[in-house]
Amino acid sequence: MSTTPIPPPPRGGMPPVPPPPRPPAAPAPPPIPKPVPPPAAKVSTGRIPSMEELVFRAHDEGVSDIHIGVNERPRFRKRGIMEIVEDLPVTDLETYDRWIGEMLQPEQIEQFRKNMEFDGACTFQDKIRVRINLFISLRGPALVLRLIPLKILTIEQLNLPPVFKDLCHYQKGLILVTGPTGSGKSTTLAAMVDYINQNLAKHIISIEDPVEFVHVSKKSLIRQREVGIHTLKFENALKASLREDPDVILIGEMRDRETVNTAMKAAQTGHLVFGTLHTNSAVKTIDRILNLYEPAEQPPMRVQIAETLVAVIAQALVRTTDGKRAAIHEIMINTDAIKDYIRRDEVDEIEQIIPRSTFDGMCTMNQCLQRLYEEGRITEETALEASPKPNEMAMILRGRAGY
Repeated sequence: MSTTPIPPPPRGGMPPVPPPPRPPAAPAPPPIPKPVPPPAAKVSTGRIPSMEELVFRAHDEGVSDIHIGVNERPRFRKRGIMEIVEDLPVTDLETYDRWIGEMLQPEQIEQFRKNMEFDGACTFQDKIRVRINLFISLRGPALVLRLIPLKILTIEQLNLPPVFKDLCHYQKGLILVTGPTGSGKSTTLAAMVDYINQNLAKHIISIEDPVEFVHVSKKSLIRQREVGIHTLKFENALKASLREDPDVILIGEMRDRETVNTAMKAAQTGHLVFGTLHTNSAVKTIDRILNLYEPAEQPPMRVQIAETLVAVIAQALVRTTDGKRAAIHEIMINTDAIKDYIRRDEVDEIEQIIPRSTFDGMCTMNQCLQRLYEEGRITEETALEASPKPNEMAMILRGRAGY
């Protein structure tokens, strides 16, 4: 029987203890992903259109405004919504200068360079007129074009209430159309002036900055003056108009107390005066005019307003279910009851009279919204969003309030 020899122990005693096993190495961290750059803006590889081509394209697509700025992509406003023009590149300074050179004379461009702002208008092929505003922004020069069709829509085509025609037959007084920028004030005024032009033998003088809708004399004689081209100052042209035998005076915007004073004087001396203000309601319009004067001047001014005012039309636009837009109005006719409230400085009480005076042609914006909703032209959400009094509007839509 064989045996396996046992090795002798090493010198010095016990055998060595093996070292402990090494722990497994920690996994390597995943590589940090490199940041992904944002997608580059789509750049058109084709020819950049002329301004005339761009305006006609915008017109065909139902655009109301064109927004262009250096170092920015052009945008269209379609039915109140801003949209990027996807097939156009970022506008550079060379393109911007070429575009404004198509619309303005060299002296007008020089005026823009000097003043850093410019207001004007231009007509393309006698078919489309645009209102031009040039300005400087943080990113560079910019411009906004408002498209104004040369064909003036009638009161019927705009679906305006019949009372608008009745107002055109007044011999004297002040009619104000109010609302924020882009609410269709100019379109409404153009329709009313066109109605007078076609049906009444009057002399109409308009003073605008700039002229938007171009009228051609029909039954009436109409003369349009643009500030900066046909007159140096708005106030000068308005004062001079009183000596030019007018029946109707159209004031582009009542900007200050001097303009209001002259408009009041014209309305009191046998002229029918149309004007605009940037207010959202009929009642606020009266307050806005009075606030142009010192407290001591307001009582006699309040009497003048009560005697001179014919009507205030506050207007806004809402999107309809067919993708278009419709106007809504608050209409205040200056009846004897309303005159009395204005004289007594109880203007807030007028808000209670308007919804109950539909037989006089008055209405509130909520009543307009209710009518459009019942006709199926707007949704409930649109009615609530556009309402100046959404809580009241909600009650009307649910049948718990009505007129």
